[in-house]
Amino acid sequence: MIDFSLSEEEQMIRDTVRAFIQKEIIPLEPLVLRNEREHRPGLEPAHVKELQEKAKAAGFWGIGTPEEYGGADLGPVMRSIIAMEVGRTFVPFNFGGTADNILYAGTEEQKQEYLIPTINGNRRSCFAITEPGAGSDARNIRTRAVRDGDDWVINGEKIFITGGNEADFVMVFAVTDPEKGSEGGITCFLVDRAMGWTSSPIPTMGEWAPASLLFDNVRVPHKNVLGEVGWGFKLAMQWIGNGRYLIPSTAIGGAERLLEMAIEHSKNRESMGRPIADYQAIQWQIADSYIEIEQAKWITLNAAWQLENNQDNRQAASVAKLAGTTMANRVADRVLQIHGGMGYTKELPIERWYRSFRLLRIFEGTDEIQRRTIARNLIKGYTKVGTIGGI
Repeated sequence: MIDFSLSEEEQMIRDTVRAFIQKEIIPLEPLVLRNEREHRPGLEPAHVKELQEKAKAAGFWGIGTPEEYGGADLGPVMRSIIAMEVGRTFVPFNFGGTADNILYAGTEEQKQEYLIPTINGNRRSCFAITEPGAGSDARNIRTRAVRDGDDWVINGEKIFITGGNEADFVMVFAVTDPEKGSEGGITCFLVDRAMGWTSSPIPTMGEWAPASLLFDNVRVPHKNVLGEVGWGFKLAMQWIGNGRYLIPSTAIGGAERLLEMAIEHSKNRESMGRPIADYQAIQWQIADSYIEIEQAKWITLNAAWQLENNQDNRQAASVAKLAGTTMANRVADRVLQIHGGMGYTKELPIERWYRSFRLLRIFEGTDEIQRRTIARNLIKGYTKVGTIGGI
């Protein structure tokens, strides 16, 4: 028999995180909504840092960061569960003490200059591979880096870069050998903003504020190459694939919170003398939402479990990403419908979730890319129909 229960330690961590989110974060939702309506950051960086320090005092710092760097080094399953709890609110908060996984591939000098200050919250990074003509097709990047003595000169543009407006350094991917393409022709560089790249915000339908990055003859020392020259694409795929299961994890938390709102509203809202919860049309929407959330939850936890047990979880992560993000969009739509006209207003946070969930089906691999990956793995025999947990 398969045991799906949490251990006592896992339950304690989950409950402690849930209590922290409930006490410290969710009460800030009205403030965040008010700030966003006035076109200001939902929370100021200083406020986020203050909350992170409170979490650190409670033992939550560097959720997935190795212990040698001061982190908790929790496994993928626990990280997924924590992401579900954090996802129960739209307040822009995350536990501190983390850094991009590919920064651990740096030299000791690079770790001292970039990795450790990022973990400590003294530096901010961004990951730049997407370009105007190369979104999901990461192999089609056009940004070039040309060797000039002990330096590289980078020219090109990156787009839709998360954190690009706030970062003080970027992990940028550029073509260094056009003849080799992604297999030996793309290199990752650590580039400080002070070296000359600029950013500009891109307005979106949601509260996400990505950036366009411009590199105009930006000169970068050779010592700032991350990893090996020509093998940056492998690093990029490690960055993209490492946390793909966390995207649906966050979506699941938000969908659960929305469903709770819908259940409560259906019991209190009356129509024709009866609570709307008595009507089959509402009951079916609630039931369908619950079933789909549970399906996505176990699909996502399976992807995390495979990673935790050193299995190749790329197929499972693609399934989780597609299932979890499309589910969240359907649930948000149903919850908005159950709330009627009020659900469409900015008086409630439903429309805010509705817009933010839509982004999840695009970034870090669109729905179409996930379907392509899943189908290709099945057709080529990399994944077999009828297995359980990859076995």
